[in-house]
Amino acid sequence: MASTIQLSDISQHYLQLEEKYSAHNYHPLPVVLNRGEGVFVWDVDNKRYYDFLSGYSAVNQGHCHPAIVNAFTEQAKKLTLTSRAFHNDQFGEYAAFITAYFGFDKVLPMNTGVEAVETAIKLCRKWAYQVKGVEENKAVIIVCAQNFHGRTSTVISFSTDPSAYNNYGPFMPGFKVIPFDDLKALESALQDKNTAGFLVEPIQGEAGVVVPSEGFLSKAKQYCADANVLFIADEIQTGLCRTGKLLACDHENVKPDILILGKALSGGMMPVSAVLASNEIMLTIQPGEHGSTYGGNPLACAVSIAALKVLADENMSDNAQSMGDLLRTQLSNLNSPHIKEIRGRGLLNAIVISHPSTDAAWELCLHLKENGLLAKPTHGDKIRFAPPLNITSDQIKECVAIIAKSLENLG
Repeated sequence: MASTIQLSDISQHYLQLEEKYSAHNYHPLPVVLNRGEGVFVWDVDNKRYYDFLSGYSAVNQGHCHPAIVNAFTEQAKKLTLTSRAFHNDQFGEYAAFITAYFGFDKVLPMNTGVEAVETAIKLCRKWAYQVKGVEENKAVIIVCAQNFHGRTSTVISFSTDPSAYNNYGPFMPGFKVIPFDDLKALESALQDKNTAGFLVEPIQGEAGVVVPSEGFLSKAKQYCADANVLFIADEIQTGLCRTGKLLACDHENVKPDILILGKALSGGMMPVSAVLASNEIMLTIQPGEHGSTYGGNPLACAVSIAALKVLADENMSDNAQSMGDLLRTQLSNLNSPHIKEIRGRGLLNAIVISHPSTDAAWELCLHLKENGLLAKPTHGDKIRFAPPLNITSDQIKECVAIIAKSLENLG
């Protein structure tokens, strides 16, 4: 079943440079990209592919969206960084815009997604001590098994993935792991009077697009409210129209106490993340207690406003909803013996591969690449299908035809 991938000399050149000079902390598909536009990317040999990963949902608006590129270039010509030691003319506008956009009192800007998760953890703990009255250094945050919130030393302390935590201890205390989509387990964990927060992905993306039972989020939010515990939603991958709503929590009309955003907040232009919360929560952090040199920089602020406007102006939530329905229907109609399960919401989807070979998902992704579509396995037998949100119905149908052909090649 093993695929034979023929790479050009120029592709081999770039792969060899990475192999020799870069840390081996990723296992990329053997393709070298140098251009992107909309739902497409091109490699160094000018072969075009559909992008069905979208930078792990960082490119929801499509590659190099003209409005976002324009905002980037115009601001880059004027001012890119001041640090928060000084005010700049973009941050206040951005803070006003994003808080109104999502309906929160305050925003704390960061850069990468995991920085935002770390920020939310610190905020939650500070609130627990200063507002809820938890005894100092006793705060507990509930998390879910199979979570993915990043790879810092704090975050891997509550990972259940051995590849994330093996040989990286000692670990940060203060977290309790419960099964995902288990209200009874949550209810039990909330009995601990030191519980400060419940940190959850509304859909577990890295775990293979695991969608919880209907009503889980709304009931979990109510359980947290009843226990005076903060509901913290990590919408870094699920937010910003990816699942057919602005936020995945919107499917159950849940407003998090702390909202974590990243990835598509810049439309793939640069690292930008944000944490949003009420005054009661956010103002527990005082000057000098948390920050980032690049967080809230003028370039990021201008880009983020443009990226959020594109999502609204182009009705990307609605398109994600309808194109996601079409994609799952078309995949189901293939009746492939190699597709064990299809799951997802909006344009955050995954298939579970059924095949005797443990490398089948990787092999399928190699066939997909050869046939003009880029996707990547996760957790062994699962492949995410998450194209940019401006994809059309004709393009969805063409992509499903590519998937069908590749499944046949799988044998």
